[in-house]
Amino acid sequence: MSDILVHTEAGVMTITFNRVDKKNSITSSMYAALADALATAESEAAVRCVLIQGDPTIFSAGNDIGDFLNGPASTQESPVFRFLRGIATFPKPIVAAVCGPAVGIGTTMLFHCDLVYAGDNAAFSMPFVNLGLCPEAASSLLVPQMLGYHRAAEALLLGEPFMAEAALEVGLVNRVVPPTEANAIAQAQARKLAAKPLSALIETKRLLKKAQMPAVLERMGEEGASFGRMLREPAAKEAFGAFMEKRKPDFSKV
Repeated sequence: MSDILVHTEAGVMTITFNRVDKKNSITSSMYAALADALATAESEAAVRCVLIQGDPTIFSAGNDIGDFLNGPASTQESPVFRFLRGIATFPKPIVAAVCGPAVGIGTTMLFHCDLVYAGDNAAFSMPFVNLGLCPEAASSLLVPQMLGYHRAAEALLLGEPFMAEAALEVGLVNRVVPPTEANAIAQAQARKLAAKPLSALIETKRLLKKAQMPAVLERMGEEGASFGRMLREPAAKEAFGAFMEKRKPDFSKV
């Protein structure tokens, strides 16, 4: 599909968000394409590394709100949950290039990537509480592990953006570069990985993630159940109604 571009060369599958006019907001069909691409990358021996990238001006604004409200994820086989499980359990290296806003899942997916290169215009945010919801993608587990509790609480309870240099300081990104160079630098790093012995890459990644993987999958399931319940509650309805009506939400009665 045109909103998700997939190209494989030199052992690297490059997955590109290509919906810039909609700020690379992600629809259900895009999640399906992402999940399918990861499944293909896992099964094909010719793919040795995956690179996820956006545009120099925008990585992703997160869920497409209109699409999300018209067809919310209702089961664990919904495209978004297929994608989340796929990226969390993907055995080969994943590299990401992030420029501009990375909102919601645009940030939380990065905790499942192995190398992340950010443009100096990158802005990361996880505004789930502001939508009357809870974190997803096991971010309630992984964000405190990486940022420490108080920074994680600030990021998840206030939902305010933090910039590329702050992400570098806490270890979410490996390097901060000019936005016009981020995709190329990430591609170069991905090709370095693709040139290495695949069996060694896979085993090293497995060992790196072994201790936390059961907890990640358990937390992802727990978050998903809470997220689905909260989506039907008054706070989320007020938040999404306000978003669609372009007004400030009023949570005083919820």
